[in-house]
Amino acid sequence: MQQPELVDCQLMVADNIATLMFARHDVRNALTGTAIADDIVAVVNWVNCQSSIAVLILTGEGSAFSAGGNIKDMADRAGDFAGDVETLEQRYRQGIQRIPKALYRCEVPVIAAVNGPAIGAGFDVANMCDIRIASEKAKFGETFINLGIIPGDGGAWFMQRLIGYQQAAHLTFTGKVINAEEAKELGIVLSVVPDNALQNEAQKLAKEMADKPTHALRMSKRLMQMAQRTELDDFLGICAAFQGICHNNPEHIEAVKGLMNKLAKSS
Repeated sequence: MQQPELVDCQLMVADNIATLMFARHDVRNALTGTAIADDIVAVVNWVNCQSSIAVLILTGEGSAFSAGGNIKDMADRAGDFAGDVETLEQRYRQGIQRIPKALYRCEVPVIAAVNGPAIGAGFDVANMCDIRIASEKAKFGETFINLGIIPGDGGAWFMQRLIGYQQAAHLTFTGKVINAEEAKELGIVLSVVPDNALQNEAQKLAKEMADKPTHALRMSKRLMQMAQRTELDDFLGICAAFQGICHNNPEHIEAVKGLMNKLAKSS
């Protein structure tokens, strides 16, 4: 399967790490009024079909990670925000809501390298990833309430699972914007790094994962997600079946041999 043809993003692949950069700096990488949502969905579909890809990184071009919805279009009731209730419902379901569905079914770990403000739906997209690393210039805000709307992209589902109901409720009900250090204290981001080191740090973390057996990495992500919605007895049955598959995978045999050789050399 060839790499997808993208409109408003750039896809870069180095070894077994894919990086998708939102490339609409002119509108602060807004997710409405652009083809960024289409590009995210296309890349996730492509990654899922590429057994060689181990990690996907999402980041933004320019000063913002993503400003979320296009405010001018909201004000003008134009573009994605034009129409009656039924029209808007269908547009959300067939438009921006494809992003959470795609990222949730992405088979490899997804890292958000948050290079600048992640606001509204942009914040939610970061929270849809498995891990977030933030530039010191990053800001985060669940700002929908400030505009008299709600997180129509499903962000409320992801954020409370990330930081708990109370903290998620506080950010959602106040619409406050927090900086990168505050986001780290809340557990939203794993680490905060200087702006000029962000991409290197994201690649470094991605490589740490990508160096592991890829098949087991993908299965581990599936288990992490299943654990959130499966009863313990059922989950243990799934773990047993997955482990049987892993024990018979050539990557497991090679990994065990590699560790035994390393131990032998150190003894």
